[in-house]
Amino acid sequence: MTSLTPPFSGLPYDNLSPVAQAAYRARGAAATLAPLPRAAKDDALLAIADALEVRTAEIIEANGKDTARAREAGTSESIVDRLTLTPERVRAIAADVRDVAGLPDPVGEVVRGSTLPNGIDLRQVRVPLGVVGIIYEARPNVTVDAAALCLKSGNAVLLRGSSSAYESNTALVRVLRDAVHGAGLPADAVQLVPGDNRDSVRELMRARGLVDVLIPRGGASLIKTVVEESTVPVIETGTGNCHVYVDAEADIDMAVDILINSKAQRPSVCNAAETLLVHADIADAFLPRALDALAEAGVTVHADERVIGYVEGTDGSKATVVPATTEDWETEYLSYDIAAGIVDSLEQAVEHIRLWTSGHTEAIVTTSQQAARRFTQLVDSTTVAVNASTRFTDGSQFGFGAEIGISTQKLHARGPMGLPELTSTKYILTGDGHTR
Repeated sequence: MTSLTPPFSGLPYDNLSPVAQAAYRARGAAATLAPLPRAAKDDALLAIADALEVRTAEIIEANGKDTARAREAGTSESIVDRLTLTPERVRAIAADVRDVAGLPDPVGEVVRGSTLPNGIDLRQVRVPLGVVGIIYEARPNVTVDAAALCLKSGNAVLLRGSSSAYESNTALVRVLRDAVHGAGLPADAVQLVPGDNRDSVRELMRARGLVDVLIPRGGASLIKTVVEESTVPVIETGTGNCHVYVDAEADIDMAVDILINSKAQRPSVCNAAETLLVHADIADAFLPRALDALAEAGVTVHADERVIGYVEGTDGSKATVVPATTEDWETEYLSYDIAAGIVDSLEQAVEHIRLWTSGHTEAIVTTSQQAARRFTQLVDSTTVAVNASTRFTDGSQFGFGAEIGISTQKLHARGPMGLPELTSTKYILTGDGHTR
């Protein structure tokens, strides 16, 4: 592949910073990717999947350096687990890439079209965004997921993971670039942003005109920093202060199962439940069982006074309960903790959710179609689950193959972001000598 010549005269390419050089190379790669047919992109994705499996030992060796350093630094085991790659996990990542290859290509899809009264043919079609920057924390699987989704949708990607996963990400990107190049596509379609300190992150956030969009994935602090400091347009992925509301007409067995799955199946992810709201009319029957089930799962309950009353009034309760503070209602714990309160109506539950939600996912458990309909109408989050766990808010669970993130904003993309959300559109006018 030929290198991209910078578009401005008077600004020598060699004098640009490493981050700017990477962005220029990405723009050149994006221009090559945009018109490619699906088959060319799918071949590259299948080559990536094969390479991940063939070079697993190389990836695991690099990952071992990151996990050893994390443990030496006293990092919690839940974070170390998110950082860790095993042969089984690498195989699963490769399988996800093959799934992405099997998905329809959104590029070129006609969103809408018509023949205007003057005879001009008008079509709005999907096109790649261009250069997508991803800033993310200690989850090396994101490196591959993001690259696969961006390639499939015709975008070049600049990856900026955290320093805690530096060795893993370096090895993964080396494998990805070799596979992409071997498939005949520009290796610069996938790049790791140079640098391992915050200066490179700041420069990426200010590369307006070179980078088309930034997507942050991580904790509240990271997302807040990118949204507030970036001059590049940002698709805001959100924290997950997710709620489970147990309605007066809930099936209690179902409610307990959904609560425990939502909270404890994997508490360190953004779609885990962080708040439980219980209608007062069902509290007597539901709460003793729910508190015991939470205790068995190792969950600490940050409870309001009414919930605490159920613990004090239950002989031999196993629940670990502490009084809830105002801060608890807005906290994304990402741990075996949950806030819990009693409400007197569905409307009061909705009011609480509106006040404290991060806009990610809220669930209602009820046998009442009227209550379910009312809840879904009133709650304004990316996903509202009826009689289902909050853990289903996930690109792969939605059939998207994978996701680039879960957007909690309302512009362009909302909820789990798959391939269509990595495209924009353009209008194509076809006339026959028409003038206005």
